[in-house]
Amino acid sequence: MADDHPVLMGAAEITDFIRGSFPGHDPGHVVEEVTPGRTVVRLPASYAMLRPGGTISGPTLMAMADTAAWAATLAEIGPVALSVTSHLSIHFLRKPRPGDLVATTEVLRRGRRQAVVEVRIRSGDDPDPVASATVTYAIPSSPEPPAPAS
Repeated sequence: MADDHPVLMGAAEITDFIRGSFPGHDPGHVVEEVTPGRTVVRLPASYAMLRPGGTISGPTLMAMADTAAWAATLAEIGPVALSVTSHLSIHFLRKPRPGDLVATTEVLRRGRRQAVVEVRIRSGDDPDPVASATVTYAIPSSPEPPAPAS
């Protein structure tokens, strides 16, 4: 898959685009690496990620998987804000220790109307994943809606 589609956006461009798309909510995701078919996204540790028991919450892991998959999709299709999640399946593999989350993605398939992305999430420097997800993004038939007529 990696050779099938060129990279249309770099790491800094994707990070800025994600932050600009949700100006009222920025948990701090940073796209660290973009190569054909693969991205690496980091979410710096914060108190808001924790749940009772000293672990990172499930909703935080799901949001990380979704954001990382969106970053991988944007890398291949460019700045299309209206690409949306159509399916997300996640497996929580083990209790994540508090710390930065790092997601590595692989684009399994990308067509004109959808992208299927595999996401593996690690906690801190631990090499073993704490969660694994498959995310499908729906890609609109036209990049952005036309501006309203004035």
